[in-house]
Amino acid sequence: MIYTAIDNFYLTDEELQNSPSRRDGIDEATETNLRIYGCDLIQESGILLKLPQAVMATGQVLFHRFYCKKSFARFDVKIVAASCLWLATKLEESPRKARHVILVFHRMECRRENLPIEHLDLFSKKFTDLRVEVTRTERHILKEMGFVCHVEHPHKFISNYLATLEIPSELWQEAWNLANDSLRSTLCVRFKSEVIACGVVYAAARKFQVPLPENPPWWKAFDAEKSGIDEICRVLAFLYSLPKAQYKPVCKDGIPFTFSSRSADQQAQAVATEVPQSSPIVNNDAATLKTGLATVDLEADGPKLNEPKRGDDESKGMLTDRDTREESMLKPKSENRREGSSERSRERERDREWMKGRDRDNRGRDSDRERDEIERERAKDRSHRSRDRLKDSGGHSEKPRHHSSRDRDYRSSSYTSSRDKDRHRHRSYA
Repeated sequence: MIYTAIDNFYLTDEELQNSPSRRDGIDEATETNLRIYGCDLIQESGILLKLPQAVMATGQVLFHRFYCKKSFARFDVKIVAASCLWLATKLEESPRKARHVILVFHRMECRRENLPIEHLDLFSKKFTDLRVEVTRTERHILKEMGFVCHVEHPHKFISNYLATLEIPSELWQEAWNLANDSLRSTLCVRFKSEVIACGVVYAAARKFQVPLPENPPWWKAFDAEKSGIDEICRVLAFLYSLPKAQYKPVCKDGIPFTFSSRSADQQAQAVATEVPQSSPIVNNDAATLKTGLATVDLEADGPKLNEPKRGDDESKGMLTDRDTREESMLKPKSENRREGSSERSRERERDREWMKGRDRDNRGRDSDRERDEIERERAKDRSHRSRDRLKDSGGHSEKPRHHSSRDRDYRSSSYTSSRDKDRHRHRSYA
């Protein structure tokens, strides 16, 4: 077999057990869950962006390689997944714009967290921060890979192996599906793509109860080992036994793709669960906490000893301010939703006005282009008419009426010389 020299990113089991995430206190189950979650994001976003499967496979391999060198506690899984997919589109020559990738991930996060799908303004600070973060993470990925991003997938070997073993056609799709699912695990950083292809073919044959040649063993013809094939089948079986992966906020610097504060609230709740039970805030119940906050507000609003007495108008103003604050806090959810819908409608109106202005500019440019084309056609018609006139006149143009200065000088000099000769002749006769 011929191996690619630059496809050498493979780790041992000991190195995977001592990954940067484990050193940061993240357990094995959480790391596995986040790896599967990130690969699910890449696969789903690639389908929404109408990308080929090779792009999504490359993005998932880059995702696993990056987190073999960096920790989930330092880089958020959503940002890294978006950056890996964006980089894979360039590597596989199916480029997409960064704004398209960000908009797709924003929509997926809204759907996964059961939030109302809000419009992400391309001129907002939120979008600018996300684009800067995705670009910065892409540079981190390239730096950690040493700008060597060559990826070899097992899919191209599966077709050759199945054709060589003369396996029925119903196994082809099953083996292909298993190869796609294997990308959610760390098999791509543990085994070569040829070995993964052998494991996938073996698992598909076992599922459909299709016998494979064992004398001599078929895997030796493809330069694989039986232990590696068994390990691949075990990892795939464990992968199918897991529930659907969910997002767990373990990163301190994660930027959510949504406008809502639910992601931030989840992170705050996760941090609050880590607070020991002996803290007074956790032990107090909700009523005690509310009364304490009310007394603090009254003390803060009440007069102090060192301050001068305020007038009636100032006290009334303070009371009204406090009333308005309490009313705003006690507003029902329906009013808040109405306010949010009104803000969204204003943003949509702004976007429509901007689109109308852009359409007007495009129409003006189109009218200028039409005028230029009309002028060019008129000039062509004039030139064709002049050529037709020349053909009708016999192909010879009329002599110019005006003579050049050189011809005038020559004629005047010849005229004067002839006059001088005539004078000389008359003198000689006399």
